[in-house]
Amino acid sequence: MKKKKRFKQKLLIASLVIGLMAVLSGCGYSTDPITSESTGFWSHYIVFPLSWTITWFSDLFGGSYAVGIIVVTILIRLLIMPLMIKQLKSQKAMTNLQPKIKELQEKYSSKDNETKQKLQQETMRLYQENSVNPMMGCLPLLIQMPILLGFYQAISRTAEIKTDSFLWMQLGNPDPYYILPVVAALTTFLSSKISMMGQTQQNKSMAMIVYIMPVMILFMGITLPSALALYWIIGNIFTVFQTLLINNPFKNKREQEALAAAQVAEDRLKKKAANMKASKKGGKKRK
Repeated sequence: MKKKKRFKQKLLIASLVIGLMAVLSGCGYSTDPITSESTGFWSHYIVFPLSWTITWFSDLFGGSYAVGIIVVTILIRLLIMPLMIKQLKSQKAMTNLQPKIKELQEKYSSKDNETKQKLQQETMRLYQENSVNPMMGCLPLLIQMPILLGFYQAISRTAEIKTDSFLWMQLGNPDPYYILPVVAALTTFLSSKISMMGQTQQNKSMAMIVYIMPVMILFMGITLPSALALYWIIGNIFTVFQTLLINNPFKNKREQEALAAAQVAEDRLKKKAANMKASKKGGKKRK
């Protein structure tokens, strides 16, 4: 059961990684300049609105397209915040359910198919009763994939954004000094690590993505427009503050440690009571 579960989790992570790479590769998309006359659902309803919004905010802030990208990134994060809040609550609920899940695993520890099926049914029932969706953690990432590709195309297909300068680089070109890709990778690791804090060891079976994503972001940041690295950095910083504000992981970790200590103390008391009961029975038999 555990091996099968680990395989499914690894398969899910691999699918997400491959999907992200496929999205960012942008295979087969149009390279024509984006305008209000651009045809096709993707160009007309995704890429052009992003390009127009970035340009509008850039004009509002003195023609700085970098500021426009920062503002639009924050707006996108605010729009998907309800999903992120739901994800954080789901993660916390999953953490709180771990003792009950462990009890079920001990109860249905047999390896036969009937017992495995019963364990799966009881686990799913437990999730449903507590309104927990184990797959909820993947939803925000899946939603951000098309947004990221839309950003990429809005940058590469809008000449004004592509050629605009920010600090030491052009937004449409990779950072020549690799500073932004490194910062993007570090903030990706930080935001993922903070999100994972306070979770149980079983939840941390998905923790490999904490190390995979920063490496991917680093390599993509080196080759893709620096505007995307800027998007990642702002998004990651927003996520860190959002996590600390809504679902403080340091507080969660202290709560989990307190619960674990209480569980250990309770187990010791039960064991002591059982030993005393056994010794009393032994004394009566000798009499």
